[in-house]
Amino acid sequence: MATSDDELFGAAHVRAYQESGGEHGYTWRGTEILLLTTTGRRSGEQRTTPLIHRSDGSGWVVVASKGGTPENPDWYENLLAQPDATIQVKAETIPVHASTAEGEERKRLWSRMTEVWPAYDDYQAKTDREIPIVVFERR
Repeated sequence: MATSDDELFGAAHVRAYQESGGEHGYTWRGTEILLLTTTGRRSGEQRTTPLIHRSDGSGWVVVASKGGTPENPDWYENLLAQPDATIQVKAETIPVHASTAEGEERKRLWSRMTEVWPAYDDYQAKTDREIPIVVFERR
């Protein structure tokens, strides 16, 4: 395991988070992380990704930024194909349904997410696509 949770990344982040019930990896670089598990749209295999999130009412919000690249992240494409997924928040595993925020809701949630990760504005400036905001609601 990394010496600091802030050093966790990718598969090591997922492993540390899962093995510790979120004791390691939930707090990362001043943000809060959830683990998203989707079903691969082509492979049918389960894929788990650590994502910065914020709670919003009874749901959870994440940003499909992929660092401002021209294409959406695979996990987002998987959610478009199958919006039912699972998230882990600390030690709790939660079945969720994903939707993409639009209009005023997207604008409000974008502002909330850039409060915790200002680089999202930089990512948006790097790409022509509108970076999706995903809302998870408990199933």
